[in-house]
Amino acid sequence: MSFAFAARGRTLALMVALSASGCTSAPDPSTILAERAKPIQRDDIIQSMVSAAGTIVAGTQRGAMLVSNDSGKSWQRHALEQASMIGLAVCPDGSFFGIDFYQSVWSSDPTASKWNRTKFAKPTTALTLTCDQQGRWWIAGTRATIAMSADKGASWQVTDLNKDAQLTSIQFVDASFGIATGEFGLVAVTSDGGAHWEQRGKMPDDFYPYSTLFASRMEGWASGIAGQILHTTDGGKTWTRQANATPRLALYQLFLHDGVPHGVGAGGVVARLSGDTWQQVAYPDPIPVPLSAAASLANGAGLVIGGPAGLVRVIDTTHSNFKR
Repeated sequence: MSFAFAARGRTLALMVALSASGCTSAPDPSTILAERAKPIQRDDIIQSMVSAAGTIVAGTQRGAMLVSNDSGKSWQRHALEQASMIGLAVCPDGSFFGIDFYQSVWSSDPTASKWNRTKFAKPTTALTLTCDQQGRWWIAGTRATIAMSADKGASWQVTDLNKDAQLTSIQFVDASFGIATGEFGLVAVTSDGGAHWEQRGKMPDDFYPYSTLFASRMEGWASGIAGQILHTTDGGKTWTRQANATPRLALYQLFLHDGVPHGVGAGGVVARLSGDTWQQVAYPDPIPVPLSAAASLANGAGLVIGGPAGLVRVIDTTHSNFKR
């Protein structure tokens, strides 16, 4: 009797298994191919973004450039070989260049339709970049190293600040004055167009700046952990804390939009400086994910923001939902 029950049990199990397998269909290859053909894909993580004259470029962790030539209405995908984009910059002539994790610079003309690769030796890992008013490329990163190329990456001039620190931000405010900030509150400036760099002051409490933004030679801001914001009015010599009315959300990128300092960061936050306080900006259908990149569209018409899971959105800042 037990044998009959056991045999019947095995038969029932086999029927259930066959039934289950019959209900499970194989993946549809056409669906997979259609997903891969999309310019923006679900596993894209946007890590950097810039905008110039209606063209938006976003760099992804997997090594693709997402390009829109119509202010975000449509997109094209440009796959790069062995690249993980860290940062992007736009030059005065409208051309673009970016840095990846593998000691490479990627550059393109203002259409951003074709990307060329150039290698560099130092810094070992570049973390930040900028293009000055002369169109020279500047990169900075580990070991407090700054490198400049005046010939589109064919050769590099390297400045070593002799500090065991990462530089996380570099910016030229005008043709002569540039500023770099980094780990342990490091601040370095140049007043002669980058021929010489020297340490200036120090951010308090070994501050680690996620992003630094200068609106002039004198005034600038730096964002850090847990929503901390530092403010300087003497070119980085001294810094004071500034109020952040967002829910203590870190801002990963600071940028100017319509002449006003803005930031994006944790929890899908978009923030704007109002007086002496950073205020959270309301925008339609926010998603509580970390925003690692943003750019201002031409003529202050809007913001484009980027984050994980293929998140690329244009926010119409002229709309009533974008409260001032």
